[in-house]
Amino acid sequence: MATASKPAAKVATNGATKKAAPPIDDEDSHGLMGASGQGYSWEEEYKRSWDVLQEDEQGSLVGAVNSIQMQMKRRRLNKDTKVVQRGIIRHLYLVIDLSRAMAELDLKPSRVECTLALAEQFVAEYFDQNPLSQLGVIITRDALAEKLTELSGNPTDHVDVIRKKANREPRGEPSLQNALDLARTSLAHVPAHASREILVLYASLTTCDPDNIIDTIDALRRNEIRVSVVGLSAEVQVCKTICKETKGTYRVVMNEGHFKELLFENIPPPPIAMAQNMSNLIKMGFPITRNFDPPTLCACHHKPIRKGYACPGCSSTICDIPTDCPVCALTLVSSPLLARSYHHLFPVDNYKEVIPGPPLPDVLATTATPLAGHCFACLQAFAPKAGASNAALVGLRSARYECGRCMNSFCWDCDVYVHEVLHSCPGCVNR
Repeated sequence: MATASKPAAKVATNGATKKAAPPIDDEDSHGLMGASGQGYSWEEEYKRSWDVLQEDEQGSLVGAVNSIQMQMKRRRLNKDTKVVQRGIIRHLYLVIDLSRAMAELDLKPSRVECTLALAEQFVAEYFDQNPLSQLGVIITRDALAEKLTELSGNPTDHVDVIRKKANREPRGEPSLQNALDLARTSLAHVPAHASREILVLYASLTTCDPDNIIDTIDALRRNEIRVSVVGLSAEVQVCKTICKETKGTYRVVMNEGHFKELLFENIPPPPIAMAQNMSNLIKMGFPITRNFDPPTLCACHHKPIRKGYACPGCSSTICDIPTDCPVCALTLVSSPLLARSYHHLFPVDNYKEVIPGPPLPDVLATTATPLAGHCFACLQAFAPKAGASNAALVGLRSARYECGRCMNSFCWDCDVYVHEVLHSCPGCVNR
């Protein structure tokens, strides 16, 4: 465990001035009351959230629930699919706020439990979508910053550290400056062809820093480190400034589902800045798998292993890839990992929803394509156009989406699977 932080000397709030804010008069809060006068307006809106569920003529909620599920799944698909230059080799530090603000219960079961559970899912999905990238974990509490894991490409190490009970206890105040300085120092050795990123999950409205955080922001900008923040409380000015100066993003969560959505938006690699837009060749090595009997020590962790990889540059023993050889600094990858990283560079275009028309006449129906009414991928038949009585039952099965290149039709399940898992259109591949 490496700890690199300084004792706090002052507390910096989210305002730009150190002048204390005037006390809030409870009598002036009537403007925040709901229409009924009972409780605040946001509480009243939350209590009536079930009004979006409408029963059909048969008294069923299946159609309404399926429609909401389809909208949530397709929301991530309606994104920009332009071909832009992105870095497939990423180095990211995940900074988690473990101050006493994480003990709040506005996210169920609590902020800290919800955050750490989503952090485990984020680590697994990050390495699945970015197999050539590396990640490290940093926590901040008691006005200090502690590095739990170094940059590595093994998701098991990061998940095991997050699950430890000692790393799940919120206390004290966070130190945003100490956490950023620790991550910036660790990213200093990253080569120029790799992206440097910091993702902060921040719950507090204050930060207890030992020095001027503006100097840290300037250092991050000079080192071309991109900082993004996902806030669990109200918007904090210092976080907004950091993200603006480093070309990152700053979003504030509304609920548990929105939290996961905002967190997973940081999984795809961001576009490369113009200053980093240069064409250069990267030297990589493809190690050979070896079995050792008796066990031998790996060069990366100095632990005995029975199966590992031999660096083609210096013949050192490595326990896992992708990584950089600790002896000759050669980037070690495998061909499947390299191929899986290309889907971010050439994303699949979004499918267009097709509204089914009236049935074809008998003369045209006999000459039509036999699979015209089936999904091209799973061969499931599309349901006929839903009427008013059975719209709730066949609403999802009648949903049809068409590829703009191969003009094949897909059901909504295959649409989501193609864009989130397969990353290639089956119809375009078979042409």
